[in-house]
Amino acid sequence: MGRIKKYFLICGLMLSGLASNSQVLISILLGDKLNTGKIEFGLSGGANWSTIKNLDEAKSLPGFNLGFYFDFKLKNPSWMVHTGVIVKSPMGANELPLYSLHDTHLDSAFVGGSVTRKLRYFNVPVMMKYKFRNNLFVKGGIQLGLLSKAYDEFKKSVIEDDDLEHKVKIKDQFHPLDGGLAFGIGYHLLKGNGMNFDIQYYHGLIDIVIDDTGIGQFNRVFYLTVGIPIGKHPKTDKTGQMEQ
Repeated sequence: MGRIKKYFLICGLMLSGLASNSQVLISILLGDKLNTGKIEFGLSGGANWSTIKNLDEAKSLPGFNLGFYFDFKLKNPSWMVHTGVIVKSPMGANELPLYSLHDTHLDSAFVGGSVTRKLRYFNVPVMMKYKFRNNLFVKGGIQLGLLSKAYDEFKKSVIEDDDLEHKVKIKDQFHPLDGGLAFGIGYHLLKGNGMNFDIQYYHGLIDIVIDDTGIGQFNRVFYLTVGIPIGKHPKTDKTGQMEQ
């Protein structure tokens, strides 16, 4: 729990800095169009733990994510369409078995080391979101991803931790598109008008490996995210509800 709190603290500080610098520019460019009684726009970020199903001996890979989101209220204001872009969205797996680099010197240098597979996507969630009167919310839908980078990182500790490294680009081994199901639960502060915290899970449904001769491999990601609304906040009435 201490590590999770540390992640939330770091992400909160990062987002607060981004929010304060971005708010002026966004407000000048777009005025009140972003955060209204019908739309909420904000920055989001946090910690995530990813793995790849059916990848032998793979373990969870921790990382950070960062992006922006939109909540579009429907006729019933309890229902919203939640979308946006997770710009920084690391996926992959940790502590893979070593494999040959087809170089005698490199193979011998990394004996006793490990491999981390890092996949970088631009992810776009499209979900339905329902907020209860107590400001808890649930959401579910799909998430689509576009692969930007993929590489294996060979590591070995010689004198210090992981002081020997070597990267191998592997993007050509993976499909450029990913997609699957996403669902989560969270809570909105300040009577629904402030920061939001949520837990989300992504269950990939597309085999990410181009080579179809083996068993399929699928992305799995668990997110802990903080969202901060950006721009001018809508006014509230005496009950704390947003004016329409």
